[in-house]
Amino acid sequence: MSISLLPPESQDPQTGLHNRRSFLALLRRQIQQANDRQHKLALLVLDIDGFARINGAHGFDFGDKLLQHMGRQLMKVARKQDYAARIGSDRFALVLPRVMNAGHAELAVQKLYRLLDMPFQCDDKRLRVGVTIGVALCPMNATHAEFLLRHAEKALDTARLRGQRSAFSPEGLPTEGIAQFWDIELELDAALERGELSMHYQPKVRVSDLRPVGSEALMRWISPSRGFVPPDVFIPVAEQTGQIKKLTVWALNTALRQSAKWKHPWGPLSLSVNVPPELVAQHDLPDLVENAIKLWGDDHTQLMLEITERSLMDSGHSFAILSRIRELGVQVSIDDFGTGYSCLAYFKDIPVDELKIDRSFVSGLLTEPASAHVTGLIIDMAHRFGLSVAAEGVEDVATLEILQRSTCDTAQGYLCSKALPSPDMERWLASWPERAVQAWPGALGAASRPASG
Repeated sequence: MSISLLPPESQDPQTGLHNRRSFLALLRRQIQQANDRQHKLALLVLDIDGFARINGAHGFDFGDKLLQHMGRQLMKVARKQDYAARIGSDRFALVLPRVMNAGHAELAVQKLYRLLDMPFQCDDKRLRVGVTIGVALCPMNATHAEFLLRHAEKALDTARLRGQRSAFSPEGLPTEGIAQFWDIELELDAALERGELSMHYQPKVRVSDLRPVGSEALMRWISPSRGFVPPDVFIPVAEQTGQIKKLTVWALNTALRQSAKWKHPWGPLSLSVNVPPELVAQHDLPDLVENAIKLWGDDHTQLMLEITERSLMDSGHSFAILSRIRELGVQVSIDDFGTGYSCLAYFKDIPVDELKIDRSFVSGLLTEPASAHVTGLIIDMAHRFGLSVAAEGVEDVATLEILQRSTCDTAQGYLCSKALPSPDMERWLASWPERAVQAWPGALGAASRPASG
């Protein structure tokens, strides 16, 4: 099918190729036909190398035009019976029905590389585009669409790890885990519409006296078929399949809307929402945040975005995005600090407000001297750069007291509360003074108690 004839609901607006939903549907159809007619089919999945860095160095207009260029090169490789699709931010796929053998797929790979040997030119900029390609074959690798896609993606990952430009999926790879991944992707795609997702809130308190200062919004999924699905299971699936942006925007708006309704005596509270590295690299993130604030923001909520250290690897690009967000009055926190790509060089210019010490260090404060030393160093360094420090995973008074002596600013963990649904969080804020004194007699001194009335 000519891409110009694709209906709008099937077309990627940036490139004109099939979008991910359309691609998945046609891949199922083509594999079914290949199985019925005993033909062979090849699937190529490819990523643009260093696409985030290209955006950061040359600008988003250049990046958008590069995506369009890649779509055109794929269409030059495709035969009349083939299908090209954009299935992720910088991920593309090419479906090759009725191939004779792996050699035909290799010919398509080499043809694409020959086309990309010519530098891409946009205005006065020229760039040689690199791609990494993974290839899987039906029926040799899989006879189901979901399995074949995962095999191609695994081959792509293998090529990248080995420093190769392309790799074929070997025959006989185990499919354990692939079926579950695919099922979760399909169920998650409609979970929002079915009302299966919700936001829970884990309180954050001031270490010095346990006064409530905010909460972290955490997504929860109760599936009708699976029950509770842990975030560390479905969030990676959402990130790999391009669903994470939709989920993050929903989480941001839902958290702001719900927290604005809480009635409590504690004054303005911070509200932390997690943002994955993929979104920190996208130029429209500040606009998405600003739109949510305009809809649901209020004077009693200080929005804070939690990012990971991986988001800062391309510091020039990510710093610009985060600076725009902070200009909106939104704070930024680095989550799980100390476990990623910490670099002291960026601290003099880093556009963040808080460092959040990873729970692996906090849990070892009582038994591991190294954890205590690292925690103390992080707190001291952060304060020297004008940043506040939060500790997560605080579960007992002894750990809290160590953090208090170390002048840590805020804490969250089971000592105060697990993550709570919105109505329970509002009740927690109302009843916390009594619970705080029970948990720690030194909590909530007279100077920090909420005003009566």
